[in-house]
Amino acid sequence: MQAVLTIAIIIVCVLLILVVLVQNSKGGGISSNFSAANQIMGARRGTDFIEKATWTLAILLLVFSLLSSPKQAGAEDSNDDAPTTKDMAASAVPAPAPAPAPSPAQ
Repeated sequence: MQAVLTIAIIIVCVLLILVVLVQNSKGGGISSNFSAANQIMGARRGTDFIEKATWTLAILLLVFSLLSSPKQAGAEDSNDDAPTTKDMAASAVPAPAPAPAPSPAQ
C-alpha cells in the first residue's frame, strides 16, 4: 500500500509541476500559448480548467501525503525497535575491571 501511495504522490507532483508551468503569472496562461485552443474552448474556459486542475492536484497531493504518513497506535508502539530502560537494565553486563598496571622494575 505504501508503494502505491508513493507512486501516486510522484505522479501527482509531476502533473502539478506541468500544470503550474503552463500557467502564466500575468493571466494569459494557456489562452495566450495556444490560439487554436482559444477558438475551441475559449480563453476563459482554458484558464478555468487550469485553475481547477491546479487545485485538484494540490488537494490530491495533500490527501496522499496524509495517507502515507505512518500511523501511531500509542506511545508504547511508536518505537518498537528501540530498547526500553527495563530491557537495557536486564541485559546490562558489568564491565570487566581494568588489569593492574605492571610494577616498575628496579
